[in-house]
Amino acid sequence: MCEEHHVDEILSEETRNLEMARQSLIEEFQAINWYQERIEYTNDEELKHILSHNRDEEKEHAAMLMEYIRKHDKVQDDKFLHHD
Repeated sequence: MCEEHHVDEILSEETRNLEMARQSLIEEFQAINWYQERIEYTNDEELKHILSHNRDEEKEHAAMLMEYIRKHDKVQDDKFLHHD
C-alpha cells in the first residue's frame, strides 16, 4: 500500500488501516471533482441529476472516512478543533 517508502509487512495494522482510509479519502475527493466536472460539462438534465446524485454519494463516503480517521488519529482530530 505504501508504494516505495516502507514494506507493508513491518507496518502496524493501525498504520495500514489509517493509510487505506486516507488513500480512500483522496480517491473520494477525486471522484467528487470528476462528477462535478461532468455535471458542468453536460447539457442533459437527466444526466446532470444522476451525476449529482453520484457526486453526493461520494461526499457521504468522504464524510464517513473522515469520521473514521478522526476516531483513530487523535492528532488529526485535534487539528479539526485547534488550528491556525
